[in-house]
Amino acid sequence: MKTTVAIIGGGLAGLCAARLLRAAAIDVRVLEARARLGGRILSTDEHGALSSDGFDLGPSWFWPHVQPQLASLVHALGLETFPQHDAGDVLVERMSRETPWRYRATHQEPQSMRIVGGTLALATAVATQLPPESVVTGTRVTHLTLTDTHVALSTTRTDGSTDSLVADQVIAAVPPRLLAEVAFAPVVDPATARRWADTATWMAPHAKFFAVYDRPFWREAGLSGTAQSFVGPLGEIHDATTASGRPALFGFVSVGADMRASLGEDALAASCLQQLARLYGPDALHPRATLVKDWAADPLTASASDRSPSGHPHASAAPWVTGAWQARLSLCASETSDTEPGFMAGAVSAAQRAVREVTERLGL
Repeated sequence: MKTTVAIIGGGLAGLCAARLLRAAAIDVRVLEARARLGGRILSTDEHGALSSDGFDLGPSWFWPHVQPQLASLVHALGLETFPQHDAGDVLVERMSRETPWRYRATHQEPQSMRIVGGTLALATAVATQLPPESVVTGTRVTHLTLTDTHVALSTTRTDGSTDSLVADQVIAAVPPRLLAEVAFAPVVDPATARRWADTATWMAPHAKFFAVYDRPFWREAGLSGTAQSFVGPLGEIHDATTASGRPALFGFVSVGADMRASLGEDALAASCLQQLARLYGPDALHPRATLVKDWAADPLTASASDRSPSGHPHASAAPWVTGAWQARLSLCASETSDTEPGFMAGAVSAAQRAVREVTERLGL
């Protein structure tokens, strides 16, 4: 099988790159290892199933005035947005034996915005603009072989079967650390391989906890749902109520990946509910459902190096590909963006840059 451009990864960056290439009438094939599209964008119902009115287990917010490329995409796709709920007081938990401090919140600038239906609505809207036959899920790229005229991609499907694809150009829309685990022939030069392996993967060390309720009792008490804690296990908490009004709280787990694995999901969830009860009262102990998404335990997001936080990826204008591969390979994961690396906006801008590189090489 042959295509003009093969895209490794069906997250937001890969899908945006495919959309732009299709708009330029360039043949493209997206290869996604997961059984679903979206990558680190994941919105589910309270049972963990993909949902068109979901809770965002991955990224949740964007800021239109400071992320115009992403805002333009959201507008072009006809998606509706709504502001993150922040009306009410903020809580700060300083010590375990101390009553949480309550502060009057100030208006946030710039305002954090959310997408109606969850951020998965964004990835889904982009994917629907692609021909179904151009997107293949459950297919992991294991080897890349460079020849004088093309790149051969070897793949393995979830059922264990193997296949291959030949492409004139390749766009890698997976985190650089995961790309470093792919076998290259010829091998990538050591400095480039080291840079990929040293680039922190956004979201990878982190976990999010959600508690879904029948009513937003914290709002009834004049609280915004926002809290900061130096006690844990949640370090930062926010209102996660959906646009349709399904009440929920979520928090970023401050416990490290190894400790989370040792505790287990049930014990972690129970500890999180105890903390929410300290902050918001006994109603917090009785959720309809809880959700835990540990991105460090997701092998299609995190490498072994990602289990310990290593900071946010830094913007850089230095080329991500050098040597023999420079004429055939581009990177476009969010981490590789020279603006907003690690954010959804970075995925959009990195995709635009990668498409410019590819079209120039193709002489278009």
